[in-house]
Amino acid sequence: MTGTDLMTHLRVILRPDPSRTVVRPFEPADLPQFANGTPRTQRIAERILALDEEELDAELARIKASFPHGDLRLKQFLLDRIDHVPGLSIDRDAISEKQALVIGGYFCEEYSFEAAALFNPTIVLADDQSGVAEGALRFILGLRGIGEGHMSSITFRTGTWTPGGALVVDDPRPMAVPPHVRTSDGDAVHQHVVMDCGGSHDLSETVLFPVTSAQSKGVEDLRLVRFHEEDGGTSYLGTYTAFSGAEARSELLRVGPDFKTFEMTPLKGALAPTKGMALFPRRIDGRYAMLTRQDNENVWLAFSDDVLTWETAEKVIPPRFSWEFVQMGNCGSPIEIEEGWLVITHGVGSVRNYCLGASLLDKDDPSKLLGRMRLPLVHPSPRERDGYVPNVVYSCGALVHDRTLLLPYGVADSFTTFATVNVDRVLEAMA
Repeated sequence: MTGTDLMTHLRVILRPDPSRTVVRPFEPADLPQFANGTPRTQRIAERILALDEEELDAELARIKASFPHGDLRLKQFLLDRIDHVPGLSIDRDAISEKQALVIGGYFCEEYSFEAAALFNPTIVLADDQSGVAEGALRFILGLRGIGEGHMSSITFRTGTWTPGGALVVDDPRPMAVPPHVRTSDGDAVHQHVVMDCGGSHDLSETVLFPVTSAQSKGVEDLRLVRFHEEDGGTSYLGTYTAFSGAEARSELLRVGPDFKTFEMTPLKGALAPTKGMALFPRRIDGRYAMLTRQDNENVWLAFSDDVLTWETAEKVIPPRFSWEFVQMGNCGSPIEIEEGWLVITHGVGSVRNYCLGASLLDKDDPSKLLGRMRLPLVHPSPRERDGYVPNVVYSCGALVHDRTLLLPYGVADSFTTFATVNVDRVLEAMA
């Protein structure tokens, strides 16, 4: 499938870096047929508690040596682990800090969160634009990283962009900082998570990895939006896919001030067990609005009074052109422009080629489709087709500034690159 060739493809490429790691929980599994009544985690801890002082010192030195980039606030993470390991029953007041640190070291692991892939980017305007050159803007980029076990996490970058000029993505720090994780009580369907990343000095040190059983195989395809509140304030919200290995569902991410805290909450309602949901950046007629693709073939529009509960939707963009015949979906939140809501879409056609296109919805009534592109904006090309999953280009968000669209996108489920185009040219190409 060929496209419109409207886009200017930039030379910036973000590739996965297996040297970037984060310390995350590790829990060895019990084998039921060999269980002796005492949890395996407790048996491990008891072996550690039997070590003498010299052996403890040697173990603690080995643990510290496992993290070549420095401890990066590691000490508190290790001390906290003892309170969160299933099956562990230890009186904290009866053991030394050194023993607690070594026990914590046995129940964590260094995880290379982008060892295999870095793709499906989302992008938002940063609140803080101080110190940026005239005509430029600072942005925040979220990316899906894949590591050991094909597990997906969300990592971040920052950068600056001048429409018609340079795009710069800041170099990431070598290692992420382990967050302080709090989970609510309750079953996996209703459990929510708060990740406190206050120890991160740079946003690239923050990684959101699976915590609950519903997320156990991945936190995927974040679609961030800078949400405009009715009182004039702004906040950052996002939808993402939680994947357990058997089932996928949508969850909501609430981002705290300065991207230091992240609350992850399952969505509710009939539309929740689906992928690819994306919030509009403001309420419409007092209600939250969402694009979704619950049938995997069409783009749907949903409204709700509660940002966590989504029950019904109506079809707004069905497949029409050959590159959309298999599947359609949104690529991030709709972008408000003078003419309406600009929606970047993905379509799947023959040989499972994924392409990116664009549609326009009415600003007052987004159930009205005003226009759509006959040919893709971006399609797999000879220089952008090879990778883990060939013939795929995909995005989870874009920016418009000064009538220029900045579109970051993943290639072959492997790496990320960028392209730009004038919005007027996109609208002219719509049928």
